[in-house]
Amino acid sequence: MQIVSEFVCGMDVHKKSITACILTPKKKETLTFGTMTDDLLLLIDWIQSNKCTHVAMESTGVLWKPIYNLLELEPSIETYVVNAQHIKQVPGRKTDVKDAEWIAELLKHGLLNPSYIPSREQRELRELVRYRRSLIDERAREANRIQKVLEGANIKLSSVATDILGVSGRLMLRQIINGESNPEVLAQLAKKKLRKKIELLQRSLKGLIGPHQKFLLSGQLDHIEYLEKQIEKLDQEVKNRLKEDQEQIERLDSIPGVGIQTAQQIIAEIGVDMSRFPTAAHLAAWAGMAPGQNESAGKKKLPVLETEINI
Repeated sequence: MQIVSEFVCGMDVHKKSITACILTPKKKETLTFGTMTDDLLLLIDWIQSNKCTHVAMESTGVLWKPIYNLLELEPSIETYVVNAQHIKQVPGRKTDVKDAEWIAELLKHGLLNPSYIPSREQRELRELVRYRRSLIDERAREANRIQKVLEGANIKLSSVATDILGVSGRLMLRQIINGESNPEVLAQLAKKKLRKKIELLQRSLKGLIGPHQKFLLSGQLDHIEYLEKQIEKLDQEVKNRLKEDQEQIERLDSIPGVGIQTAQQIIAEIGVDMSRFPTAAHLAAWAGMAPGQNESAGKKKLPVLETEINI
């Protein structure tokens, strides 16, 4: 079999250890390293001392990221992060050493296809956008918890107010937390259009709220306000990082159903350079949106969607 790269290193990466195998024309050597930064620097020094030009490892969860972060700084080393499913097609490897040797052998003969890894800037943007998404989701969950507490206290504010966390809703919630129970007093806190529903508000705010419910509402409302401040900070950071992509964001925003945040998320996930994807079908497949067809004995099986790499 033709040899494509003569100086290669295959790595089997785990949470606390890395088994690395180097193959050169003169030797095969396997060592185990830790995963702390000092250990990783020793690993890279060892790879460089053996003049390796190509390094490969499986895309195992997020364990590959610390190694890749350091290896991408070395211009003389080409780093492959490979789909683990592709490597596991061949059976018979039962130890970390054999795993590392097998990865090195495949790399040596040019049989590994590296997964696309975005630039460091895009990876950072992804982390910010994904974290913002998780905070937005958490805010929605906390709002649902507030609604459950109010329902448990016989307060039907959501039946009258479209948003119980709007300006009027928050004023009422704060007064309820502070001990105000008179529905007439609470209803007078309504603002703008909600003032047209004063009588209905009074009926909806008549309930039986206990001390433990006030305690819960206080913590939940504080948590929501904290989340909103963090989301606002993330919004500003994402906006600053996407200044040069404003034109693309506006074009995406013009699509029905796509807002500014969704447009930012699309750019963070796939970037703006589409040249890396030969066709739209390649992009859809890379994003995990093109499930395969699985048929056996005339019966179609439901496909199992798997993302190519956790990035």
